Amino acid sequence: MKKKILVILGGVSKEREISLKSGKACIKAIKALKYKVQLFDPAKNHFNKLKNYKADLIFNSLHGKDGEDGIAQSYFEYFKFPYTHSGILSSMNAMDKIASKQIFKKNKILSPKYFLINSVNFSPSLIERNIKKFKMVFPIIVKPSNEGSSIGVRICKNLKILKKTTKGLLKEYESLIIEKFIGGQEIQVAVINGKSLGAIELKPKRNFYDYKAKYSKKAKTKHIMPANLRRKKYIEVLNLAKKAHNALNCRGVTRSDFKFENNKFWILETNTQPGMTDLSLVPEIAKDRGISFKKLVKSIILDAGINK
Repeated sequence: MKKKILVILGGVSKEREISLKSGKACIKAIKALKYKVQLFDPAKNHFNKLKNYKADLIFNSLHGKDGEDGIAQSYFEYFKFPYTHSGILSSMNAMDKIASKQIFKKNKILSPKYFLINSVNFSPSLIERNIKKFKMVFPIIVKPSNEGSSIGVRICKNLKILKKTTKGLLKEYESLIIEKFIGGQEIQVAVINGKSLGAIELKPKRNFYDYKAKYSKKAKTKHIMPANLRRKKYIEVLNLAKKAHNALNCRGVTRSDFKFENNKFWILETNTQPGMTDLSLVPEIAKDRGISFKKLVKSIILDAGINK
Protein backbone atom coordinates (compact mmCIF):
# COMPACT_ATOMS: atom_id res chain seq x y z
CA MET A 1 0.00 0.00 0.00
CA LYS A 2 1.36 3.40 -1.05
CA LYS A 3 2.30 5.93 1.64
CA LYS A 4 0.08 8.92 2.36
CA ILE A 5 2.00 12.21 2.33
CA LEU A 6 0.73 15.39 3.96
CA VAL A 7 2.13 18.41 2.10
CA ILE A 8 2.38 21.55 4.25
CA LEU A 9 2.29 24.70 2.10
CA GLY A 10 1.27 28.36 2.13
CA GLY A 11 1.55 29.56 5.72
CA VAL A 12 1.55 33.09 7.10
CA SER A 13 5.01 34.39 6.15
CA LYS A 14 5.87 36.99 3.52
CA GLU A 15 7.01 34.07 1.37
CA ARG A 16 3.52 32.52 1.23
CA GLU A 17 3.19 32.97 -2.54
CA ILE A 18 6.49 31.14 -3.19
CA SER A 19 5.55 28.39 -0.73
CA LEU A 20 2.30 27.78 -2.62
CA LYS A 21 4.23 27.54 -5.91
CA SER A 22 6.84 25.21 -4.37
CA GLY A 23 4.13 23.09 -2.78
CA LYS A 24 2.12 22.72 -5.98
CA ALA A 25 5.21 21.73 -7.99
CA CYS A 26 6.13 19.13 -5.34
CA ILE A 27 2.53 17.81 -5.16
CA LYS A 28 2.63 17.12 -8.90
CA ALA A 29 5.88 15.16 -8.49
CA ILE A 30 4.60 13.30 -5.38
CA LYS A 31 1.46 12.22 -7.29
CA ALA A 32 3.64 11.11 -10.22
CA LEU A 33 5.56 8.95 -7.71
CA LYS A 34 2.18 7.29 -6.93
CA TYR A 35 1.92 8.50 -3.33
CA LYS A 36 -1.42 9.58 -1.87
CA VAL A 37 -1.45 13.32 -1.14
CA GLN A 38 -3.25 15.52 1.40
CA LEU A 39 -2.76 19.29 1.81
CA PHE A 40 -2.42 21.42 4.94
CA ASP A 41 -2.16 25.23 4.95
CA PRO A 42 -1.22 26.73 8.36
CA ALA A 43 -2.85 30.02 7.28
CA LYS A 44 -6.21 28.21 7.26
CA ASN A 45 -5.65 25.68 10.05
CA HIS A 46 -3.49 26.00 13.15
CA PHE A 47 -0.66 23.46 13.49
CA ASN A 48 -2.61 21.95 16.42
CA LYS A 49 -5.08 20.57 13.85
CA LEU A 50 -2.35 18.21 12.58
CA LYS A 51 -3.52 15.77 15.26
CA ASN A 52 -6.65 15.18 13.13
CA TYR A 53 -4.65 13.99 10.13
CA LYS A 54 -3.54 10.46 9.30
CA ALA A 55 -0.37 10.48 7.20
CA ASP A 56 2.83 8.46 6.93
CA LEU A 57 4.98 11.56 6.62
CA ILE A 58 4.98 15.32 6.13
CA PHE A 59 6.52 17.03 3.12
CA ASN A 60 7.37 20.54 4.31
CA SER A 61 6.99 23.13 1.53
CA LEU A 62 6.78 26.16 3.82
CA HIS A 63 9.16 29.11 3.48
CA GLY A 64 9.99 31.85 5.96
CA LYS A 65 8.45 32.61 9.37
CA ASP A 66 6.89 29.64 11.20
CA GLY A 67 7.84 27.30 8.34
CA GLU A 68 11.63 27.18 8.42
CA ASP A 69 12.50 28.65 11.80
CA GLY A 70 11.77 25.61 13.98
CA ILE A 71 8.10 26.39 14.76
CA ALA A 72 6.50 24.00 12.23
CA GLN A 73 9.19 21.41 12.99
CA SER A 74 8.36 21.47 16.72
CA TYR A 75 4.73 20.55 15.90
CA PHE A 76 5.85 17.77 13.54
CA GLU A 77 8.02 16.35 16.33
CA TYR A 78 5.28 16.75 18.97
CA PHE A 79 2.72 14.86 16.87
CA LYS A 80 5.41 12.32 15.88
CA PHE A 81 5.11 12.80 12.12
CA PRO A 82 8.26 11.91 10.19
CA TYR A 83 9.02 15.04 8.12
CA THR A 84 11.31 16.25 5.35
CA HIS A 85 14.13 18.80 5.56
CA SER A 86 15.94 19.97 8.72
CA GLY A 87 14.97 19.62 12.38
CA ILE A 88 13.97 22.18 15.01
CA LEU A 89 17.39 23.48 16.12
CA SER A 90 18.98 23.39 12.65
CA SER A 91 16.05 25.33 11.18
CA MET A 92 16.08 27.86 14.01
CA ASN A 93 19.85 28.46 13.77
CA ALA A 94 19.88 28.71 9.97
CA MET A 95 17.00 31.22 9.94
CA ASP A 96 18.59 33.34 12.68
CA LYS A 97 21.40 35.22 10.91
CA ILE A 98 23.24 35.93 14.18
CA ALA A 99 23.20 32.29 15.36
CA SER A 100 24.29 31.02 11.94
CA LYS A 101 27.09 33.60 11.67
CA GLN A 102 28.43 32.42 15.04
CA ILE A 103 28.30 28.79 13.89
CA PHE A 104 30.04 29.68 10.61
CA LYS A 105 32.77 31.55 12.51
CA LYS A 106 33.30 28.60 14.86
CA ASN A 107 33.71 26.35 11.81
CA LYS A 108 36.09 28.76 10.03
CA ILE A 109 33.67 29.66 7.23
CA LEU A 110 34.10 33.33 6.26
CA SER A 111 31.05 35.53 6.79
CA PRO A 112 30.85 39.33 6.27
CA LYS A 113 31.58 41.61 9.27
CA TYR A 114 28.42 42.85 10.96
CA PHE A 115 26.87 44.43 14.01
CA LEU A 116 23.39 44.16 15.47
CA ILE A 117 20.87 46.96 15.90
CA ASN A 118 17.55 46.52 17.64
CA SER A 119 14.60 48.71 18.56
CA VAL A 120 15.91 49.03 22.15
CA ASN A 121 19.51 50.12 21.42
CA PHE A 122 18.90 52.05 18.19
CA SER A 123 20.46 55.47 17.86
CA PRO A 124 22.06 57.20 14.84
CA SER A 125 25.25 57.80 16.85
CA LEU A 126 25.55 54.06 17.68
CA ILE A 127 25.43 53.26 13.96
CA GLU A 128 28.20 55.79 13.28
CA ARG A 129 30.38 54.45 16.11
CA ASN A 130 29.99 50.85 14.99
CA ILE A 131 30.77 51.67 11.35
CA LYS A 132 34.06 53.18 12.53
CA LYS A 133 34.72 50.32 14.97
CA PHE A 134 34.23 47.65 12.30
CA LYS A 135 36.00 49.75 9.62
CA MET A 136 33.07 49.49 7.20
CA VAL A 137 32.85 51.54 4.03
CA PHE A 138 29.79 52.31 1.92
CA PRO A 139 27.79 50.76 0.39
CA ILE A 140 26.59 48.90 3.51
CA ILE A 141 23.90 46.21 3.81
CA VAL A 142 21.06 46.38 6.33
CA LYS A 143 18.69 43.43 6.71
CA PRO A 144 16.35 41.69 9.18
CA SER A 145 18.10 39.09 11.33
CA ASN A 146 15.44 36.43 10.65
CA GLU A 147 13.93 36.74 7.16
CA GLY A 148 14.48 34.77 3.96
CA SER A 149 14.36 35.38 0.19
CA SER A 150 16.19 38.73 0.59
CA ILE A 151 13.03 40.25 2.12
CA GLY A 152 13.87 43.53 3.85
CA VAL A 153 17.45 43.58 2.52
CA ARG A 154 18.65 47.08 1.55
CA ILE A 155 21.92 48.38 0.11
CA CYS A 156 22.69 51.82 1.55
CA LYS A 157 25.03 54.14 -0.35
CA ASN A 158 25.66 56.62 2.46
CA LEU A 159 25.14 57.27 6.17
CA LYS A 160 21.99 59.38 5.71
CA ILE A 161 20.26 56.59 3.74
CA LEU A 162 21.48 53.93 6.21
CA LYS A 163 20.05 55.80 9.23
CA LYS A 164 16.72 56.43 7.50
CA THR A 165 16.45 52.82 6.23
CA THR A 166 17.36 51.36 9.63
CA LYS A 167 14.75 53.51 11.38
CA GLY A 168 12.11 52.42 8.85
CA LEU A 169 12.91 48.70 9.08
CA LEU A 170 12.88 48.78 12.89
CA LYS A 171 9.15 49.63 12.73
CA GLU A 172 8.63 46.19 11.19
CA TYR A 173 11.45 44.08 12.65
CA GLU A 174 12.79 43.75 16.20
CA SER A 175 16.43 43.34 15.19
CA LEU A 176 18.56 44.14 12.15
CA ILE A 177 22.00 43.20 10.94
CA ILE A 178 24.20 45.95 9.53
CA GLU A 179 26.75 44.16 7.40
CA LYS A 180 29.78 44.82 5.24
CA PHE A 181 28.87 44.77 1.54
CA ILE A 182 30.71 42.08 -0.43
CA GLY A 183 30.84 42.53 -4.18
CA GLY A 184 32.00 39.96 -6.72
CA GLN A 185 30.22 36.88 -8.03
CA GLU A 186 26.94 35.56 -6.60
CA ILE A 187 27.38 31.78 -6.13
CA GLN A 188 24.80 29.37 -4.72
CA VAL A 189 25.33 25.70 -3.91
CA ALA A 190 22.80 22.89 -3.44
CA VAL A 191 23.46 20.15 -0.90
CA ILE A 192 21.27 17.08 -0.60
CA ASN A 193 21.58 14.41 2.07
CA GLY A 194 25.06 15.66 2.95
CA LYS A 195 26.43 15.74 -0.62
CA SER A 196 27.11 18.89 -2.65
CA LEU A 197 25.32 18.71 -6.01
CA GLY A 198 26.77 21.73 -7.79
CA ALA A 199 27.22 25.50 -7.82
CA ILE A 200 25.33 28.03 -9.92
CA GLU A 201 26.28 31.66 -10.61
CA LEU A 202 23.68 34.43 -10.78
CA LYS A 203 23.97 37.70 -12.62
CA PRO A 204 20.99 39.89 -11.67
CA LYS A 205 19.97 42.81 -13.88
CA ARG A 206 18.70 44.49 -10.70
CA ASN A 207 20.91 46.12 -8.01
CA PHE A 208 21.39 42.75 -6.33
CA TYR A 209 19.82 39.29 -6.12
CA ASP A 210 16.66 40.48 -4.32
CA TYR A 211 13.16 38.96 -4.06
CA LYS A 212 12.13 40.03 -7.59
CA ALA A 213 15.44 38.87 -9.09
CA LYS A 214 14.83 35.48 -7.47
CA TYR A 215 11.19 34.91 -8.36
CA SER A 216 10.17 37.09 -11.30
CA LYS A 217 10.89 36.02 -14.89
CA LYS A 218 10.64 39.70 -15.84
CA ALA A 219 13.77 40.41 -13.74
CA LYS A 220 15.78 38.40 -16.31
CA THR A 221 18.45 37.24 -13.87
CA LYS A 222 21.12 35.33 -15.78
CA HIS A 223 21.80 31.80 -14.48
CA ILE A 224 25.22 30.30 -15.25
CA MET A 225 25.42 26.57 -14.59
CA PRO A 226 27.99 25.45 -13.63
CA ALA A 227 29.31 28.64 -11.98
CA ASN A 228 32.14 30.37 -13.82
CA LEU A 229 34.95 29.44 -11.40
CA ARG A 230 38.32 27.76 -11.78
CA ARG A 231 38.02 24.04 -11.02
CA LYS A 232 39.94 24.36 -7.72
CA LYS A 233 37.63 27.18 -6.54
CA TYR A 234 34.53 25.33 -7.74
CA ILE A 235 35.48 22.33 -5.57
CA GLU A 236 36.27 24.69 -2.67
CA VAL A 237 32.79 26.26 -2.67
CA LEU A 238 31.14 22.81 -2.90
CA ASN A 239 33.10 21.77 0.18
CA LEU A 240 32.22 25.00 2.03
CA ALA A 241 28.50 24.46 1.39
CA LYS A 242 28.74 20.89 2.65
CA LYS A 243 30.66 22.15 5.70
CA ALA A 244 27.93 24.77 6.41
CA HIS A 245 25.19 22.13 5.97
CA ASN A 246 26.93 19.83 8.45
CA ALA A 247 27.89 22.61 10.90
CA LEU A 248 24.20 23.54 11.20
CA ASN A 249 23.34 19.83 11.43
CA CYS A 250 20.93 20.13 8.48
CA ARG A 251 19.01 17.30 6.86
CA GLY A 252 17.62 16.73 3.38
CA VAL A 253 18.19 19.60 0.99
CA THR A 254 19.81 23.00 1.65
CA ARG A 255 21.09 25.87 -0.48
CA SER A 256 24.02 27.96 0.70
CA ASP A 257 24.54 31.45 -0.74
CA PHE A 258 28.04 32.87 -1.22
CA LYS A 259 29.79 35.91 -2.64
CA PHE A 260 33.18 35.36 -4.30
CA GLU A 261 35.45 38.40 -4.15
CA ASN A 262 39.25 38.78 -4.11
CA ASN A 263 39.68 35.01 -4.42
CA LYS A 264 37.67 34.38 -1.21
CA PHE A 265 34.22 32.92 -0.59
CA TRP A 266 31.95 34.67 1.93
CA ILE A 267 28.84 32.82 3.09
CA LEU A 268 25.68 34.91 3.36
CA GLU A 269 23.27 32.22 4.58
CA THR A 270 22.22 28.57 4.44
CA ASN A 271 18.58 28.07 3.47
CA THR A 272 16.97 24.94 4.97
CA GLN A 273 13.76 25.20 2.89
CA PRO A 274 15.00 26.25 -0.57
CA GLY A 275 12.44 27.05 -3.25
CA MET A 276 11.11 24.31 -5.52
CA THR A 277 9.44 26.49 -8.18
CA ASP A 278 10.18 26.53 -11.91
CA LEU A 279 12.66 29.40 -11.31
CA SER A 280 14.27 27.82 -8.24
CA LEU A 281 17.96 27.04 -8.11
CA VAL A 282 18.07 23.63 -6.40
CA PRO A 283 15.98 21.92 -9.14
CA GLU A 284 18.09 23.69 -11.79
CA ILE A 285 21.35 22.48 -10.22
CA ALA A 286 19.92 18.96 -9.83
CA LYS A 287 18.78 18.92 -13.48
CA ASP A 288 22.30 19.82 -14.61
CA ARG A 289 23.54 16.78 -12.67
CA GLY A 290 21.02 14.53 -14.42
CA ILE A 291 18.56 14.46 -11.50
CA SER A 292 14.95 15.05 -12.57
CA PHE A 293 12.54 17.06 -10.41
CA LYS A 294 10.65 13.85 -9.60
CA LYS A 295 13.86 12.10 -8.51
CA LEU A 296 14.88 15.13 -6.43
CA VAL A 297 11.50 15.10 -4.62
CA LYS A 298 11.80 11.34 -4.04
CA SER A 299 15.24 11.71 -2.44
CA ILE A 300 13.82 14.42 -0.11
CA ILE A 301 10.92 12.09 0.83
CA LEU A 302 13.26 9.16 1.53
CA ASP A 303 15.20 11.28 4.05
CA ALA A 304 12.08 12.09 6.12
CA GLY A 305 12.36 11.30 9.83
CA ILE A 306 11.80 12.46 13.41
CA ASN A 307 14.05 13.19 16.42
CA LYS A 308 16.29 15.31 14.19
